[in-house]
Order: sequence, then structure tokens, then C-alpha cells
Amino acid sequence: MISDTPDTILETLECSFFKWRDFTLTDRIAVLQNIKNRLLEKKYDYAHAITTDMNKPIQQAIAEVEKCAYLCDYYIENAPHFLKNQEVKTGWSKSYINFRPLGVLLGVMPWNFPFWQVFRFVVPSLLTGNVFAVKHASNAPLSAKALEEVFNSDTIDFSVYKNLSIKSNEVSNVISNPIIKAVSLTGSENAGRSVAETAGRHLKKCVLELGGSNTFIVLNDADLEYAATKAVSARMQNAGQSCIAGKRFLIQEAIYEQFVDLFKQKLDTLIIGDKYDEKVTFGAMAREDLAVELEKQLLDSVAMGAKIIAGGKRNDAFFEPTLVTNVTVDMPVFKEETFGPLAAMIPFKTIENAVELSNSSNFGLGASIFTSQPEQLNDYLHLFDEGALFINEMVVSDPHLPFGGIKNSGYGRELSHFALYEFANIQTVVVK
Repeated sequence: MISDTPDTILETLECSFFKWRDFTLTDRIAVLQNIKNRLLEKKYDYAHAITTDMNKPIQQAIAEVEKCAYLCDYYIENAPHFLKNQEVKTGWSKSYINFRPLGVLLGVMPWNFPFWQVFRFVVPSLLTGNVFAVKHASNAPLSAKALEEVFNSDTIDFSVYKNLSIKSNEVSNVISNPIIKAVSLTGSENAGRSVAETAGRHLKKCVLELGGSNTFIVLNDADLEYAATKAVSARMQNAGQSCIAGKRFLIQEAIYEQFVDLFKQKLDTLIIGDKYDEKVTFGAMAREDLAVELEKQLLDSVAMGAKIIAGGKRNDAFFEPTLVTNVTVDMPVFKEETFGPLAAMIPFKTIENAVELSNSSNFGLGASIFTSQPEQLNDYLHLFDEGALFINEMVVSDPHLPFGGIKNSGYGRELSHFALYEFANIQTVVVK
């Protein structure tokens, strides 16, 4: 038996689209409800696939699957409002805006949150009426197989989601296929440039969610115990392998030493062990080459004067939770994205100084600011070059809020009502 080629998969999906677009929104929501139910029924199986693929502690993998179900609930509840025709008062008899699907969408997805990244791309546009071809990361094969299973609901007799087992250098050919109407990528800057170049050449819409080098800013008046707890979670969750993780920690001078000590103490509370043990909170990185890259960034920075306060050692793909001080803006641990469990601490004098340090990055995904007086930030928030600002909270992705960045962090938005419109034909209808 000859296996499906990318072209035949796309042709199958195009046939599926012609059926799916004619479903009412009510019927699409019923299919999504079925998807959500199956997701929860088999959440331990799916979490096991995630953990096996990329070493995420099983506790965090379960939480990832549950968050996908939460995303489904959000759109099941809100899509009827978001997608209803919008009446517009004009000089004509009747004017309104409706939202039509585009067709077959391509997703190029990463390994670090192998379920969540796919769900936040697929679910909103699935309800708009699109269908999906997904090239998942090569080191997440179990997750990729599971996702194809969970999205192809047994309530319909055609596929709305198919895996593309292709290499990265084949993505351009798929984007070029006339059946593909738009593309979403979550990945590296280089991958984003490549996808954007091909999509632009063929005049196809793309959404890019790329890297980040988020700052985690702590002011003198902050609750330090609370801020330090959040800081460790922001940096060490998922072994630091998150675009929105806190990476550059800017601490006001008067509390700098105290905060460094608190952060170090809280690193010791992380539980390391068998990744399938639900009590474990910290595990290995997804691949050894990723840990090697982080080690090089650390050692190059140490050679420039950085000081390791905790951790710093690597064993294959396991990289110790690491805290570094004496950091300057020209060091790799500050100016590059560190995609692993390494926290770089930098003191600052004033809020203006913190803004300047925060903006001295090619990325612009998000920042956290901790203070007991949020109102003092009112005159500064507009100065931050970020897609999201979180006050007294670590940066997270939540279905209610648009997610995305500026500068080298990409463009376009996922989640909230904005996600429904990214891959829609926003159609104007006028009646005279």
C-alpha cells in the first residue's frame, strides 16, 4: 500500500473543507465538544505521550492537556458571539460583516508545548470553518499521532486535521501548494523568516509566534517572597523551554542581594526525579543539543565575567536549574534568547533604567513587573516594546487574551476573539 504523499493529503483535506465549511456553527461546536470530551477521557495517555516525546514532567504534561480542554470551553461558549454577523449602520438599506473560512491552513508547530501550541492554533479557526495540515516537530512523534486522533472526531466521516510527515526543508513546497491558503508557525526566528518569505512570495497570510527574551522586573516595594516564587516558576517551568518564560531578571538595586538569595533558596525546592512521577516538578531538556547550546551561552558569559550562583552543570540533556549574576548587556545570557533553565540577574536603579534595559532586546513578546503600587507604572507602561505586560504575575497565555509579540518575536495574534479573525475572510455585505 502506497502511503499518502503531502499532495494527496492536501487534496483530501480540500475535499473535507468543502464539507466542513457548510456545517453550521452549532454543528461545528458539537464536534469541538466531542473533541474536548475525548481529550479529557484520555488525558493521561496524551500526557504520557508528551512526557515521552520531550521529557516534560508528567505533572506539567497533564496540566497542558487540561489547559487545551479549557481552551475548548472558552470557544464553545464565546464563538457564537464572536462569529455572528456584525450589523453596520450606513447609507444603504443594509450593511453587515460576516466571517468566512479560508480553506486548508498549514501549521508548523514546535515541540515545547506539543499539544497546547497546536490547540491554540487549530481550535479558533476550526470553528471559523477551516481545516488543517500540520507539520509537527520531528521529536514529538507520539504527540503528533495523538493529535490527529483527537481532532478527527468520530461524529463526522471526514478528516479536518492531518499530519504532514515532512522535513523542515519541505515546508516551502507545501506553502507553495495552491490548496494551502495561509500558514501559522511557532518556532525560531530563522524558521519564521523562511516561512514569511515563501508565504509572501505566494501572497498568503501568515502568523508568526517566534522567540522571546522576557524581562521579569522587581521593584523595591514588591512582595519579595511572592515575586521570588513567581520568578522561579516563570523561569524553570518546562525546564525553561518556553518563549514567554522570564529570562532576564531586572531587580532594583536596594533589594537585589535579598532577591538573589530568595531565588536561590526557592530553586532548592524544585523536585527532580522520574519524569513519570507526578510529584516531580523539574526535568531534563527535550534534547541534548539544546542543553549543549545553553551550556555554551553560559560558559561564554562566564568567560566575560558572569558568576554562577547556583547550578550550571549539564549531564546529557539534563541541565541544572541555574542562577547567574554579574551579568552585563553584552553577554549571551542577556542579549540572546536562553531557551532553558537559566536565570540571569541584573540590578537597575530607576524604573526608567528598567524600561531601557527591557527594551534593549530584539524580541518583544512580554514582560512582568512586580510592585505593591501598580499605579506608579501608569506613566511607563506605554514605553515597553512588548506584546503583553503582566503586573504582579508571570506572563502566561490565556484563551481570553490575545497572544503574540512584536519585533523579532513575530506578528499576528493567537487566542481571544482575534484568533478567529486571523484566518477568516472578513467579508463585507451591502444591500441597496
